Amino acid sequence: MQHSIGISVKQWGIRLVLGGVLGGLVSCASAPPPQDEGTVEFWTMQLQPQFTEYFNDLIADYEAQHPDTQIDWVDVPWSAMEAKMLASVSAKTAPDVANLNPTFSALLAGRNAWLNLDDRVPDTVRQQYLANIWDASRFEGQSFGIPWYITTRITIYNRQLFEAAGIDRPPATYTELAQIAKKVKSETGKYAFFVTVVPDDSGEVLESLVQMGVRLVDDSGNAAFNSPEGKAAFEYWVNLYREGLIPRDVLTQGHQRAIELYQAGELALLTSGPQFFQTIANNAPDIAAVSEAAPQITGDTGKIAVAVMNLVIPRDTDNPEEAIAFALFLTDPDNQLAFSKAANTLPSTVETLQDEYFKTANDDTTQIDDARVISAEQLQRAEVLVPPMSDANELQRIIYDNLQAAMLEEKTVEEALSDAETEWNSLSR
Repeated sequence: MQHSIGISVKQWGIRLVLGGVLGGLVSCASAPPPQDEGTVEFWTMQLQPQFTEYFNDLIADYEAQHPDTQIDWVDVPWSAMEAKMLASVSAKTAPDVANLNPTFSALLAGRNAWLNLDDRVPDTVRQQYLANIWDASRFEGQSFGIPWYITTRITIYNRQLFEAAGIDRPPATYTELAQIAKKVKSETGKYAFFVTVVPDDSGEVLESLVQMGVRLVDDSGNAAFNSPEGKAAFEYWVNLYREGLIPRDVLTQGHQRAIELYQAGELALLTSGPQFFQTIANNAPDIAAVSEAAPQITGDTGKIAVAVMNLVIPRDTDNPEEAIAFALFLTDPDNQLAFSKAANTLPSTVETLQDEYFKTANDDTTQIDDARVISAEQLQRAEVLVPPMSDANELQRIIYDNLQAAMLEEKTVEEALSDAETEWNSLSR
């Protein structure tokens, strides 16, 4: 899925010409009239109509507890959120609370668009959230967001194809994944997996570099990936491509292509979120019947990637206290448990994760239940592997462009890494 509940599938790419819009954050001559005192405008990303009843009930509950506050809920399509948010922040008409993610919100954190929450949210409240997940919404030493719902990728694998290839268990590491790729191709003629290197699509390959021990940037923001670990990681993906062990269209097709191939029975495994089991059941019941869940594939570091959705409060809000209070209500342990059950996501609060809902799987549970437990178990060592930075999309583009060139033998791995390093360090940041 490519909307907000599918955040583990696709990273946002910032595909807009930002100069004029971002410049407006500091150059707008006048601000619009303030909104009504006590009204909190709240934006979400593509949560209607599936969760309309949930949010209507939640808002009614909040307003009953806070009779002086009115919540105006606006649901924005996934594809429109970037442009709409950029324009509203520039025009000083942004909502009081917005549902974004660290990758995109860090772009605007670098322009001082959000409230610094460190002095506004007490430590006792911050400690309710997983520390590694709270830190995903920090930029240059300041907290700019409150974590909400999260996902960790899992491996969904086709048991039937594994058996046909003589494979008795899913891969736990990228080393094992390469071995399985050879067996699946030689024994079945199919591919083990599909991972895109289209620059503005999934960040899975970029995250895999970190899992393999690559440091992307140093403390000054300069390239750190041109290293022995970076060379080994580039060679890993280049060799898989040149040996014909991943499809050729990984260069041109996004993660959606992986979904299509898996549902058609042409891939042995897929990396996605637990909620995707329902999609497979709807679209390809025969494939769903032979699909199982396994933990996320990682490298020697053992690091697990997590995708986070957060809530940010614009610096120009007229109602900062009311906005923060509503954001904390929305993300408190009880409400996170309710939303996790409704959306099949994971919570960012420590107490909620202790609920049996995230711990119990037995012979009577469904594939989705098993996947949820596996996903939740990974959270203790999960982290946002690409740290919030104002130009993370450019880093991914540069690395993917040069990785593609190495795959196509237009550059050696050494040349690709060197060129990527030069281009990244030449950016004005």
